[in-house]
Amino acid sequence: MESGNAAPAVEWKFQQVLTGRTQEELTEGDLVSASEFDDTGNYLAFGNKGGRVTLFQKQNGGEFKFFTDFQSHEPEFDYLKSLEIEEKINKIKWCKSRQNSQYLLTTNDKTIKLWKVTEKKVKKVWKSPTQTSGLNFPSISVSDSTVNCTARRTYANAHAYHINSISPNSDGDTFISSDDLRINLWNLSITNQSFTVVDIKPANMEDLSEVITSAEFHPSHCNIFVYSSSKGSIKLADMRNAALCDVSAKVFEEQPPPGASKSFFSEIISSISDIKFSADGRYLISRDYLTLKVWDLAMENKPIKTISIHDHIKSKLCDLYENDCIFDKFECAPNATGEFLCTGSYNHHFYVSNLKTGQVYWGEASKKKLPPKLVTAPSMARRTTRGGSLIDVNPDAMDYGKKVLHVAWNPVDKHQVAIAASNNIFLYNGA
Repeated sequence: MESGNAAPAVEWKFQQVLTGRTQEELTEGDLVSASEFDDTGNYLAFGNKGGRVTLFQKQNGGEFKFFTDFQSHEPEFDYLKSLEIEEKINKIKWCKSRQNSQYLLTTNDKTIKLWKVTEKKVKKVWKSPTQTSGLNFPSISVSDSTVNCTARRTYANAHAYHINSISPNSDGDTFISSDDLRINLWNLSITNQSFTVVDIKPANMEDLSEVITSAEFHPSHCNIFVYSSSKGSIKLADMRNAALCDVSAKVFEEQPPPGASKSFFSEIISSISDIKFSADGRYLISRDYLTLKVWDLAMENKPIKTISIHDHIKSKLCDLYENDCIFDKFECAPNATGEFLCTGSYNHHFYVSNLKTGQVYWGEASKKKLPPKLVTAPSMARRTTRGGSLIDVNPDAMDYGKKVLHVAWNPVDKHQVAIAASNNIFLYNGA
């Protein structure tokens, strides 16, 4: 992830738009709430607020085609706490495929499920014409295929608070799930028992000063995972050190400059909404409300790069607090080579940063099929028009209801990124 100016610029182009099954009119339940490529890059899954999961499969020509969909979660009611549990899919994570079947984990606020997706070819037996010998030999032909989706495991009743993350381990046998105060370690084959590996719940809840916001396993070291907090810190835990990883092996946290003043919003906007490892496991990428940051695992005191995303809406923080937008959780995604990072914004905008050239592209996830434009000004408050001239983005004219919260990068195709907007997934390619 070293910066430089030798690499040629990458031009980003709209590829296609993917839409799940919807009603005649768009409803809240149709909105995409999670998305993820599998490790082969041949399947893309997204879940919506209605608890439904839709899978797309890559075709020979490179485009994705509808594969199957299924209802993963239904609305529930917790009678002990008198709380409604939404069916909304919070996260989707693919597990290692086995014997021509795909496996994926899905979760809402309380319950995690393991799904098995199998495609079966339909064989038909038909009589062949009578041969010269007078014998009739049946023939077998393969026509259409059917896709079966089966819930193989249900992992429930282990989280007192809303689940915000699930992350499969590189060992292929375990995964972690996190809520505001705890991280649990599961074995994929055991549903009635999990082990708490992080517990930050204080003896007196009045002493609570931070919550867990995201967690992820290292891509190759099965003993290492990281989790982020609402205070803007990232903690790296090593399960070889202790069964309970409350004492972190490393803490990544940027200290404010001396004399820096704090505002009412300082802690809110510093809360990390998403963290990702780079594919090689050497770097961490974090997203808070205003910025995207890259951390080197060997340097804890400050990120090696900070990319401003929301400079142009700093003046609107009071309004964004009033309408709760300031609590929106934007995801981030690095590509397979660590050269590009992607994250979202409002007005259906998204940004792709080239870490080698320092260039940042701004785009709008839209069926207009407009290509993303290069942002040449240092501030994200400006963007290029079709003619190449710079114009100011007016924060008062933005639609804060149009949010790009979920982004995913194809792990095999370093130039293919998926952008979720409303009930659609927009695929973009770089060349």
